[in-house]
Amino acid sequence: MKRIDLIELEHSVKVGDECDYIEPNVTEDSLFYADDELVGFFIRDIRKHSEKLHKLINIADMELRSERVPKQMMKRTSGVMQYSTILGAVAPKPHMRRPYPTISSVHSSTTAKTFVKAMSLAAKESEQLVKKLAPNIYERQMKVFEKVPGKWKFGKMFTSSISNYNIAAPYHRDTANLVGCVNVIICKRQNSKGGCTTIPDYGVTVDSCDNSMLVYPAWRNVHGVTPIVPLADGGYRNTLVFYPLKAFLDD
Repeated sequence: MKRIDLIELEHSVKVGDECDYIEPNVTEDSLFYADDELVGFFIRDIRKHSEKLHKLINIADMELRSERVPKQMMKRTSGVMQYSTILGAVAPKPHMRRPYPTISSVHSSTTAKTFVKAMSLAAKESEQLVKKLAPNIYERQMKVFEKVPGKWKFGKMFTSSISNYNIAAPYHRDTANLVGCVNVIICKRQNSKGGCTTIPDYGVTVDSCDNSMLVYPAWRNVHGVTPIVPLADGGYRNTLVFYPLKAFLDD
C-alpha cells in the first residue's frame, strides 16, 4: 500500500462551508500517517481483502434501496433522491425532546431484519480488516471500547451506523465521536461521480469509488463530501458508515 504523510496546509475553509466538486487525488490503496503515526487507510476495492465483507455490503446496499428499510428522507438540494438510515445506538438529543439514549427503531422493523443483520455482520468484518491492516488502530479502539457498555455497541469497535444515499455534506467535524477512534466508510456507487471525502487540512480528497473503504478519525479534522453527480438514470452513491459516539462511554 502507498504511504501518504499528512502535512498540514493553510486554507480558508470553515465549518459549514459547502464543498465544491473536487477530483480525488487519493485513488489507490493507501496508508495515512500523521507525525509518523498510522491514523487511517484507504482501500480501493474491498473484494481484494474480504469477499465476505463485499457480499454483506452488496446485500445491505440492495436492502437499503428497497422499500423494506425505514428511511429519513432529506431535502433534495441536488435534484436527486436523498435519504439516510441509522442503526445501533442513538445519542440523547434533549433539544428534540429525547433526553435519553436509545437503540434505533429500525432494529424493531420486521421488514428491515435482513438489512440490520447484513450491516451488523459487515461491521464485524470491517473490524477484522482494520485489525489486519492497521493493528495499532484496532488495539487503540478496542482499548477505548472497554468502557462502552455492551448494549450500546454495534460490533466491537463502534456504537452506531448510518447509511447515506446520495448525500453530500458541507464541511464539518464529527465532534460527537470518540477521540482517538476511527470511522469506517464503505461506498457503493453506480453511474455517478463525486461524493468524495475531502480534508482541506491536508489537501487530500479520497476517491469514493464502488466497493471502496475509508478508515479515518472523523473527529480529527474538518472534512466534507463533494457533490454527487448521477451520470445516468438511477445513478447513485451510497455510503455505509460505522462510527463510535462518545455519549456512550461509561466513565
